[in-house]
Amino acid sequence: MRGVKRVVAVLIAVLAALVVLAFVLENQQGVALSFLGWSTAQMPVAVFVVAALIVGMLIGPLLGVFVRRSRYKSIA
Repeated sequence: MRGVKRVVAVLIAVLAALVVLAFVLENQQGVALSFLGWSTAQMPVAVFVVAALIVGMLIGPLLGVFVRRSRYKSIA
């Protein structure tokens, strides 16, 4: 059963990598973002989207840790 789970996990990871690769290859138009007077250099759309994804993947677990800690303190 472990072998089947590993194969499924690898297939899902490969599929996710292929989807990301296809997204990056399809979104090569250059854009510049402006926010509150701050402007970026012109880069492909995929760079901004992947950067936002990575930031979200880092912030999500950190918020989960803070929520768990606050719940633990309120119970104890």
